[in-house]
Amino acid sequence: MSGVGGHLLEVENLYVDIPIPAGDLHAVRGIDFMVEKGETLGLVGESGCGKSMTALALMNLLPKTARRKAARLFFAGKDLNGLQEREMADIRGNRMSMIFQEPMTSLNPSYTIGNQLAEALFRHRRVSRSEARERALFLLEKVGISAAESRLGQYPHQLSGGIRQRVMMAMALMCDPELIIADEPTTALDVTIQAQILHLLRDLQREFQMAMILITHDLGIVARVTDRVAVMYAGQIVETGMVRDVFNRPLHPYTRGLLDCIPIPKKTKPGEFLGSIPGMVPTPVGHMIGCSFRNRCAQAFETCGSQDPEMRLISASHGFRCLLDPEKLFRKDHARNQ
Repeated sequence: MSGVGGHLLEVENLYVDIPIPAGDLHAVRGIDFMVEKGETLGLVGESGCGKSMTALALMNLLPKTARRKAARLFFAGKDLNGLQEREMADIRGNRMSMIFQEPMTSLNPSYTIGNQLAEALFRHRRVSRSEARERALFLLEKVGISAAESRLGQYPHQLSGGIRQRVMMAMALMCDPELIIADEPTTALDVTIQAQILHLLRDLQREFQMAMILITHDLGIVARVTDRVAVMYAGQIVETGMVRDVFNRPLHPYTRGLLDCIPIPKKTKPGEFLGSIPGMVPTPVGHMIGCSFRNRCAQAFETCGSQDPEMRLISASHGFRCLLDPEKLFRKDHARNQ
């Protein structure tokens, strides 16, 4: 489903720095992206790449010591950079909602599901208790929870992981937001429930005509759910484009490494070893120069350690951050996959 009607979210040169005893931790380093009305953007990468910090920066839910700065941070035409916390609180949970990674720690164990669902509606709308209850029941049924009325009186610990995640989805929808940020919403669930939640998210987005940022480490999920993808590594976006373009012509060595980890139907034989990326994400503390992926890249050369790669566009929507020639990269990768 393509976005229509203009940019809902515009992010330009976003940084998030967190002071720690060893120096500044550069969690997010100069990223740019936008989200159109009604589309889904996938933010993908390993743990520690800055995906969740990006989401928290958008919601202004960063740790107190963190410093956020951006050349441009606009949501629905409103400059989020210039908002006081009280003004941001009017947007957060109302026009922009978030589904957190672990519902058991996100839901309050001391309050019933009904109370927690109604809370956001009372904060942002003038509604009666009966109207809030009606909305909660409607959304619990929409997200596929049976016996919705009895669930309103239950506490989080009385629900399974899959049901808790569905409650989080209903909670995010209570105020009919324009943008939902889903931070690895299927991580703590088994494979069968994961598929159900992803299918449900996609259906809800289409029905309610919302934009969505889906944060995940799984490119297989990106292929099934998103319109565009931004691949993050060490706090930077290293490749971005329409999903079909990035999957058919991956240019950054990190993107190709992630795709190598996915089995290909009718090509990958049972028992065959999948690809892997050696090493670990570098520490984002202190002064950083050069390509962050160079120590894990088989094609790195001397200049990679001294020159910061810029984002290079090969089309209006497809760009990558690397010093290597894109045509040579693609030809080598294409030949390997034949």
